[in-house]
Amino acid sequence: MCLGFPGKIISIDENKLAIIDISGTRREARLDLVDDDTVPGDYVICHAGYAIHKIDEDLAREMLDCLKAIVESETN
Repeated sequence: MCLGFPGKIISIDENKLAIIDISGTRREARLDLVDDDTVPGDYVICHAGYAIHKIDEDLAREMLDCLKAIVESETN
């Protein structure tokens, strides 16, 4: 099973390498697989170091809330 996590793009360099914020954790992600109109502030689904799909902010927040609930249920 593979998981993709929603993250907010913080910055993008000239080589399409982005810094993505996923619930306060920042990671690098390549943007080669998403639309060229992707800009800082957009949300993307990230998997294995690549942004694989652009999503809207409401869906990203909903997904993050669900993932948080799953983690919290496993630790209680």
